[in-house]
Amino acid sequence: MNTCLRNVVMLLSLLWFSSAAYCGDYQPAELKIDLEARQASGDMFTVRHADDDKALIGCGVRHYLSGNEVIQYGFCQANSSAMEVGAFCETDNPAMVAAISAITTYSYIVFHWDKAGECTFIGNSSQSFYLPKS
Repeated sequence: MNTCLRNVVMLLSLLWFSSAAYCGDYQPAELKIDLEARQASGDMFTVRHADDDKALIGCGVRHYLSGNEVIQYGFCQANSSAMEVGAFCETDNPAMVAAISAITTYSYIVFHWDKAGECTFIGNSSQSFYLPKS
């Protein structure tokens, strides 16, 4: 088999196996909070339905009027019953606020913050494998 054909066969095999692994899969993302590394993650459905009644993860955006100017800021937070102080960050950076606004009901959320409590990274992923099958 020539090299080009072998590469095509390998690529197709890889694509088939990787897509088969995700077809209909349920991939819960449990709450993870690392205060030392200043990062938190989890998907909202899994965290909401966790056995820990204090577990939470989420982000929000607020807009308020200051004179004729609309001021906006965003925040993310996560907590569990094992923690005295949970994870929290805030930002008024328009791109970061837009990232927070893109989070949907069943999103996987990850956020990082600096020592001052400013959000330095906000990511989300809204995919069907975060939803359990009924």
